Amino acid sequence: MNIQHTFVPFKRASILLATAFLFLPCTMKSQTVNTESGPVTGATADGVISYKGIPYAAPPVGELRWRAPQPPAKWSAPLPATAYGHDCMQLPFPSDAAPLGTPPAEDCLVINVWAPANHSAKKLPVMFWIYGGGWVNGGSSPAVYDGSQFASGGAVLVSFNYRLGRLGFFAHPALTKEHPDEALGNYGYMDQIAALKWVQRNIAAFGGDPGNVTIFGESAGGFSVHMLMTTKLSDGLFQRAIVESGGGRNGLNTPYLHTVSPSGRPSAESIGLAFAKKNGIEGEDAAALEKLRALPAEAIVDNMNMANMNAEAATYSGPVIDGTIMRGEVGAMYAAGMQHSVPIIVGANSMDIGFSPAKNKQELFAFFGPNAKAAQQTYDPDGTANFQALVFAVGGDQFMIEPARFIARKVADAGQPAYEFRFSYVAGSMRKEWLGAPHASEIPYVFDTVKPRYEKDLTDSDEKIARNTNAYWINFAKTGNPNGPGLPKWPAYQTKTDQLMNFTNDGPKGMADPWKARLDLAEPTSK
Repeated sequence: MNIQHTFVPFKRASILLATAFLFLPCTMKSQTVNTESGPVTGATADGVISYKGIPYAAPPVGELRWRAPQPPAKWSAPLPATAYGHDCMQLPFPSDAAPLGTPPAEDCLVINVWAPANHSAKKLPVMFWIYGGGWVNGGSSPAVYDGSQFASGGAVLVSFNYRLGRLGFFAHPALTKEHPDEALGNYGYMDQIAALKWVQRNIAAFGGDPGNVTIFGESAGGFSVHMLMTTKLSDGLFQRAIVESGGGRNGLNTPYLHTVSPSGRPSAESIGLAFAKKNGIEGEDAAALEKLRALPAEAIVDNMNMANMNAEAATYSGPVIDGTIMRGEVGAMYAAGMQHSVPIIVGANSMDIGFSPAKNKQELFAFFGPNAKAAQQTYDPDGTANFQALVFAVGGDQFMIEPARFIARKVADAGQPAYEFRFSYVAGSMRKEWLGAPHASEIPYVFDTVKPRYEKDLTDSDEKIARNTNAYWINFAKTGNPNGPGLPKWPAYQTKTDQLMNFTNDGPKGMADPWKARLDLAEPTSK
């Protein structure tokens, strides 16, 4: 899933709480709290206490490379948790507007927590952020992912790192032989589940409610939310979910662990064998695995990032259908009602990411088959539309926007609360350059980190949309419903009314989907 962020802005002591009356305001007197592994000391700024770089698993190096995350070593002296740990090993993406704040390293399995310094004794809702980056890039350190505004709004924000690329998603017959009874292949996804389990065991010490966890992610992080929504390994680990531009249909050409996929893609094990052979390593025994684990992390990355990952398909599997973590294609599982029964927000951006091999308009509309003429009339009624703009529109509809509607429909039709959004807001300073809201451009509004993103170009409108978007997300985490005082009403999604919240340049507006005709055409004929 080549999902780029070109457009994205970018350490046991006790917890001391003021022993006033229950539910009256209290202040966290100490910056040191206990975790199961040892005490950690955070930092306070502007009414928010943050804890960064807390190990939630042992470093996945040496014999632990390509193993499920293991418990971290315990410590006794307070561990300073005032700086991000290393983001996971990768080749940074040059044009990523959310640049990493730390140098990547294989020792990267750390978690970060933001909490309000002053809050009631009642435990607060927890928001668990999963970054995107096509499973080959990304991390928790970019400034745009700072959780301070969520904490200021009365939530505990958690972010963390998960393994990427071939260090995160890799299969090989020798690994299967080494641990045949373990889940295999999806080590990055195992990290996500391990981090959620850490939240269950530890977040109460930070003021968070382990019984009220909202998972949310964007792009590959959004697709990760779909994975968590459809795997049994996440049972009881979260109560709400938000997907930002995470697709939802089948079609990522995901390989199967041991067998050729229905699309004809080689098994993930075969892909792992090809990577080993590229590095002069033959065989399927323990000796071959020892050599693979001895390779430098840089050799595992092998200069792969979002810019070239599609060309690396012969030696990089990406996420794997292993039958345990990923039980099948996500879209098919939603269609079969196999998702967790929790409220969901799902949506995409008005100029989201998508792909098409078409070289001209005729080829582009030909992909609609018998609906080619209807597609032309819908997307380009007077024949004057710019071809590249059409590619964005058609590709985004097919890859992100219609799949979001599909997920909203399947969840709502199953009787679960569902809320769909379309993020159409374009920063005031970018309206002459962007035809719509590009992929991932909603993130600084969700986190209300628009000030560091747009700096001197920031407008009052930008700030207002950020406040509103952040508030909707926090409300949803608190109650399972994004609505709240002072905000335009966000209608619950129902298939028959097809209403969503459109974050427009004129503010958030609940409405019937104005792109229904487009999305009906983009909807696969096989549902």
